[in-house]
Amino acid sequence: MREPFRVGITGGIGSGKSAVTERLLLRGVDIVDADIVAREVVQAGSPALAKIAQHYGDGILQKDGTLNRAALREIVFSKPGEREWLEALTHPLIGESIAAQLAHATSPYAVLSSPLLLEGSQREFVEHVVVVDVPESVQIARTTARDNNSEALVRSIMDAQMTREDRLAAADTVIDNSGDLDDLDPQVESLHEKLMALANTR
Repeated sequence: MREPFRVGITGGIGSGKSAVTERLLLRGVDIVDADIVAREVVQAGSPALAKIAQHYGDGILQKDGTLNRAALREIVFSKPGEREWLEALTHPLIGESIAAQLAHATSPYAVLSSPLLLEGSQREFVEHVVVVDVPESVQIARTTARDNNSEALVRSIMDAQMTREDRLAAADTVIDNSGDLDDLDPQVESLHEKLMALANTR
């Protein structure tokens, strides 16, 4: 059986990538979520989490031995050198898992959903890039409401990500998710039809 057509979906924080991938999942598309993979490689008892705790101290752990992700986020986005250390540890592990999951996908096309798709080696996994786009003001409003984070923290995360302009320049397809879910649904249906056609003609 031939490998599926590989599609990357990305967007800045608060853009609504998950809303798009959830709708594709309902259409039978295999989804590999890089955020889920990133959590799996640092789950309780993993070698990577042990190295993180050794580096930052046991205060980075919850009482149940799991990673305190909010505390880690505060550290890595306030100290750039710490972000580089963490990425050097986790990114190779994340890449290995993504490659394995994409290889085992069975739908005509498979999706890699990743906020870092265009900022490192993950771009090499996919043949078509979809960018979910919203204005920066919408990113801030959605993320502060969803995660109860301060606007300053959200802006620091946005500053660490690729700019909106650069993401759009790298896109093969753009989904405008600045409206509500009723506006998103027909765009996802059109996207699905387009990707099925690409998968069937490659």
